Amino acid sequence: MASPISWHFAPFSVLTAAQLHGLLALRADVFVVEQNCPYLDPDPKDLVSHHLWAEDHRGTAVAVARVVPPGVSYPEPSIGRVATALSKRGTGLGRELMRRAIAQAEELYAGRDLVISAQAYLQRFYEELGFRAEGDEYDEDGIPHVQMRKTRN
Repeated sequence: MASPISWHFAPFSVLTAAQLHGLLALRADVFVVEQNCPYLDPDPKDLVSHHLWAEDHRGTAVAVARVVPPGVSYPEPSIGRVATALSKRGTGLGRELMRRAIAQAEELYAGRDLVISAQAYLQRFYEELGFRAEGDEYDEDGIPHVQMRKTRN
């Protein structure tokens, strides 16, 4: 039987030190260590974003994303820093994370398109969630990315 997962969503200003540590530790595990991509994390976008995360039964963050307001990364709101713990991949947790992030972004920024900078190898995953590629691939921190948009219906 799968361990229970608890979901949380909060603006940066109300995160506890332990919650913030958990989010940043998972992001570092995935982006900096696993993908060997040294970059500045956290960044100033964290301060103005809402953060979504899932915790396992031990209270350890196992999936994270942030909803970034319009005018910060793009003119539109965006979702970024999407990461799932290696031990939870292939379980559907990443898809559930994105479904929840999209729903939260739609609640916060009703009627607005969403834009993401997706790692190119995940393009099909994001297409299945309603995003469409815009433009050519580009390099971001040594990893091919593609800008994608989810248009409001």
